[in-house]
Amino acid sequence: MDLVYVAIGLVLLVLAGDALVRGAVNLSLRLGIPPLVVGLTVVAFGTSAPELLVSIRAVIDEVPGIALGNVVGSNIANILLVLGIPAIISTIHSSTVGVSRGFLTMLASTALFIALCFMGPITWWHSLILLAGLALMLMDNLRIARAHRNAVKDEEELEGADPSAPWWKIIAFLVVGIVGLPIGADFLVTGAADVARIFGLSETVIGLTLVAVGTSLPELATTVAAAFKKQADVAMGNVIGSNVFNLLGIIGVAGFVGPIPVAASMLQSDLWVMAAASLLLIPFILMRFNITRTVGIGFVAAYVAYTVSLVA
Repeated sequence: MDLVYVAIGLVLLVLAGDALVRGAVNLSLRLGIPPLVVGLTVVAFGTSAPELLVSIRAVIDEVPGIALGNVVGSNIANILLVLGIPAIISTIHSSTVGVSRGFLTMLASTALFIALCFMGPITWWHSLILLAGLALMLMDNLRIARAHRNAVKDEEELEGADPSAPWWKIIAFLVVGIVGLPIGADFLVTGAADVARIFGLSETVIGLTLVAVGTSLPELATTVAAAFKKQADVAMGNVIGSNVFNLLGIIGVAGFVGPIPVAASMLQSDLWVMAAASLLLIPFILMRFNITRTVGIGFVAAYVAYTVSLVA
């Protein structure tokens, strides 16, 4: 039944998260907010809502290991699985993508996050620093997008955008998202915590594996679709943006809910695995090598080896 709870929680999170994004995007457009600003803020925050609610719920339920494990594990899975699996299907032509600035932001965010973890447990002042970093990133992205006209997104390019959507539909989407997300998070966290106890695993390990992979499924689906369409920019941008938001936004907010202790195992290995996975992308982003099928197999194999080392 605990695994059923986890499955129900994941389904609710995916559906409610999608509904929240659609409702928030259409509400913003109806209120006259420029599509560019909506894309950089509302969509970005909305797609991270499932991970955010899971982390907040985990802190409230006094299983903070799931909150921290969810973020660190998601970032590892985003690189090794979310890029690895699509690369096996079809080469990701990263040589055509210019995301070096975003990638350097991700590396800086990773370094900042690791440094704060060593000053843990994570509390409100750590959160202030993380959220300040997120605000700076958003302002920088907005400045760059405004400076380049071709970076401005039309309404059709925003997920679920319909500027003429009726108010009842917008409200329905928002209600489904706002009600469904906390319920889904409750199911997932409760089920995951019970699975950890049954199998004698730590909450951190469950957060790094079961919860992390589950909350990364939307990113995986988006990246696989992008690989089929030969849209390497979408695939790479999806992973980089998600990782930055995970580190700066999700833990930044969760740290205000309650203190988040950092397990010794996290300091000794998992944070460094996340850093190593991030550095693995240097040849493919800064040196413009393509992520081929062989590389994809290597990424997935590395993730499997890491997961086995956690549960063995």
